[in-house]
Amino acid sequence: EMEISVLFRKLWCVRKQLIVFLTPLVLLPLLFGLPEKEGKCLYVVLLMAVFWCTEALPLAVTAMLPVCLFPTMGILPSKKVCPQYFLDTNFLFLSGLIMASAIEEWGLHRRIALKVLKIVGVKPAWLILGMMLTASFLSMWLSNTATTAMMLPIANAILESLFGDLETLKRNCRSGEDAENEVINGTGMTFHLYELQAHGAHTVTSLEAQYQMQIWKGFLICIPYAASIGGTATLTGTAPNLILIGQLKSYFPECDVINFGSWFAFALPLMLIFLFLGWLWIAFLYGGLNTRLCIKKQDRRAEAEVKAQAVIEDDYRKLGPVNFAEASIAFFFVLFAVLLFTRDPKFVTGWSVFFPKGYVSDAVTGVIIVSILFFFPSQKPSFSWWFNPQASNSAYVPLLSWKKAQDSVPWNIILLLGGGFAMAKGCEESGLASWIGGHLQPLAEVPAPAAAMLLTAFVACFTEFASNTATIIIFLPVIAELAIAASVNPLYLMIPTTVGSSFAFMLPVSTPPNSIAFASGHLLVKDMVKTGVVMNILGVLCVSLAMNTWGVAMFDLNSYPEWAPPVNVSKIFSSLRVANGKYVVSL
Repeated sequence: EMEISVLFRKLWCVRKQLIVFLTPLVLLPLLFGLPEKEGKCLYVVLLMAVFWCTEALPLAVTAMLPVCLFPTMGILPSKKVCPQYFLDTNFLFLSGLIMASAIEEWGLHRRIALKVLKIVGVKPAWLILGMMLTASFLSMWLSNTATTAMMLPIANAILESLFGDLETLKRNCRSGEDAENEVINGTGMTFHLYELQAHGAHTVTSLEAQYQMQIWKGFLICIPYAASIGGTATLTGTAPNLILIGQLKSYFPECDVINFGSWFAFALPLMLIFLFLGWLWIAFLYGGLNTRLCIKKQDRRAEAEVKAQAVIEDDYRKLGPVNFAEASIAFFFVLFAVLLFTRDPKFVTGWSVFFPKGYVSDAVTGVIIVSILFFFPSQKPSFSWWFNPQASNSAYVPLLSWKKAQDSVPWNIILLLGGGFAMAKGCEESGLASWIGGHLQPLAEVPAPAAAMLLTAFVACFTEFASNTATIIIFLPVIAELAIAASVNPLYLMIPTTVGSSFAFMLPVSTPPNSIAFASGHLLVKDMVKTGVVMNILGVLCVSLAMNTWGVAMFDLNSYPEWAPPVNVSKIFSSLRVANGKYVVSL
């Protein structure tokens, strides 16, 4: 028995190497049991899916496998695979990441966060709302991970001023573990934030400590959740949104329905509704909505709040007045957003009409704006400097240096996007996508709204165990084919599953923001699971609501679009038979 456990531990140490060596062998039967080209492509797709889900290889390395496997297996020539790694979608994403690094360089995100918290006040429920609004707004433009990493220290500083030192709070909690359920349900509690003892010191009772600990957990958990929700509102907010665009262009070249402006108009209301419901759930679950606290010990409560407000005010004051660099970044940030929204918003004529049709994409806007950041001065230019011999003759510093951009841009995500596009291209050209679509015919009988909801729920569950980017790369080609097989508008199934892939709420490993919050050491896995299950259900319901109301109106989802292959084409293809090595149509 001892030997088995030792062996198991040793195998666990080399599990990644075992996966890398054994997976290709286990999948070998696919090469012989399926049509030749489709079998080879499915082999590569499943190999990459296993590597992505287990992270046996780094995600970016797995994303590069099509470059070597597609040409050597005769699926796609190298000259067709390699360009997929830098489509205009990747340039749009890159420009968003560079803009984010400039915002971080000058601390504009911190100023925005503290300003919002100053406005909302420091009552627990309102503070949680302020945190969630700020995190979701920032993650529309910055990466979800950067947003979470920046917001958590601010949250901890405010909480320490409200409730004192966390370790002391934990010690007080231990004596009242059995009160936890009462605290969560808000029953049987009499709250006294601070009790004055004879010597005038403040001590917190065990029950109050339990309550405060719950509030603390609510703060820690709301930030990564809000960051994940906020990322869905813009195309550049999170990688899956861009993968949707890239795969739409690959499968349906005529489809120009979704761009930055139209996606924002659809996804922002959805994000706000989900954020509001998520806030109500988190505030309810962690005691933020409990009003008894406001009645008892009003003076002590006010004292703690004044202290917390002072922390926010002090942090904001330390930032000093808005300097020239921050104002410039804010201006270019707003210009970046406005130009992206107004290029071709669909409901009105955009500025792209001034250029030849189809020439200007969102990537053009992004690259123009971020290029300016590399030469625009970070100090206010002064004409008197030219005529003042005493003035220092130091070289001017631009808003952003290439070194800073290079260090802060996560290049692995760009490779991951490229790997997704290369995989989609391989599925399309090898005929694998059509082959899968043919086998999904029975699912075509499921009513479209039910299919959309089931797919969203499935992807939201799957993304708990794999990266959201890898999840959507794997499933979008299949979902596109399913839509064609069912004669449903492909967007009706592809949009909700794309949004659902960002709903990684249940586990610390689901997404980096969850990991960062969990790494603080104050959250338990059961806290995340308990909160995340309901968040997932709320998310799926919100997406279904959006798709069947304003989504239908915006994207004309009730009709089968002209840009998708005609419904009868798949039937014609199914009647193709090979004769003398050539395809012959038997009608």
